[in-house]
Amino acid sequence: MKTYLVGGAVRDALLGLPPGDRDWVVVGATPQQMLDAGYRPVGRDFPVFLHPRTQEEHALARTERKSGRGYRGFVVDADPSVTLEQDLQRRDFTLNAIARDEASGELVDPYGGVRDIEDRVLRHVGPAFVEDPLRVLRAARFMARFAPLGFTVAPETLELMRRIAASGELDALVPERVWQELRKALAAAQPSAFARTLHEAGALGAVLPELEALYGVPQRAEFHPEIDTGRHQELVSDMAARLAPGDDMVGFAALTHDLGKALTPREQWPRHVMHEQRGLKPLAALCGRLRVPNEHRQLAAIACHEHLNVHRLPELRDKTVLELLERCDGFRRPERIARLALVCEADARGRLGSEDKPHPQGAELRRLHAAALAVNARDLAAQGLKGPQIGEALAKARVAAIAAARRSPIADADRNDG
Repeated sequence: MKTYLVGGAVRDALLGLPPGDRDWVVVGATPQQMLDAGYRPVGRDFPVFLHPRTQEEHALARTERKSGRGYRGFVVDADPSVTLEQDLQRRDFTLNAIARDEASGELVDPYGGVRDIEDRVLRHVGPAFVEDPLRVLRAARFMARFAPLGFTVAPETLELMRRIAASGELDALVPERVWQELRKALAAAQPSAFARTLHEAGALGAVLPELEALYGVPQRAEFHPEIDTGRHQELVSDMAARLAPGDDMVGFAALTHDLGKALTPREQWPRHVMHEQRGLKPLAALCGRLRVPNEHRQLAAIACHEHLNVHRLPELRDKTVLELLERCDGFRRPERIARLALVCEADARGRLGSEDKPHPQGAELRRLHAAALAVNARDLAAQGLKGPQIGEALAKARVAAIAAARRSPIADADRNDG
């Protein structure tokens, strides 16, 4: 009975990244031996146990055999005779198929994972890679995390991903798992690599058809030097990750803010009329299919509908600004305005040549919101106003606060700096 540290903990240590959760593989043991040693069983599909002291997961070494459609269609064998090399062989990528002996600290690397880490290559372990469609999404998600470190997908791995996409196996992925992988990618350093990898593998249309539809749609060059809407979406996603690191809610709204451009008739390219409203329909379809959490879908809908209004914020009347804030539910959920400002800034700066340009509209939106938010309904009630009178007076006071904020020297200085 031997224990090995495996997977991400070994990989990230070799990459010099902060350590995360540690997973262990136990070779040569039976479930009863684990129970006798004080481990607590937690696995449903295969034998996994929690260490009695550290509570870290320890799984028995196992093999897997394809038995049905999808990523759940496997028969698991966790017999004590299963070797460490056999257990590592069932893993997805070579950089995840490295183990470290708990006792000696020695690395066990039968499939060249250390070399691939040094060469910055994401490579599959073996031909069984094609048996699990989830690995296509995992490859894309790993690229969202590791592309900034110089990683690329091995050509032969990309070819297997294309085979999986062409087989129709991606249709068997459950929505919750797709959302889980997408959410992790949006919180990574380079979310564009997720979409780009799936696009190049021919898999984006099966997983996120609303996003795939953006590729090849042209835009007006004077506003979008990158021309292709799909490329613009990639730039916006990466800018959102830069402005709001780890915030997958901002990332999702940035990812989906331009979905309506794909609905513009070809004869109107590259003119996209009212695309922000057209985008609400494909956004609703995407969110419904993946069962996206309400907070994410609501911010995304706000960004889709309002981002052009924010870009032209200096042109809006004070009352119109208040109406924008109210449509965002910004007085009950003030955090939405800050996130909307970040999405709009990501959109403005997610264009070739605009990466380092300021976006004063975002700062102004937050400032005007803060001014309107400072108006207190209780103060109006203390003046003897009741019922509808309070609502009317509150709206007028908030409009006045917005107007005053716009006239302030700070606002003028910020606009001049922009």
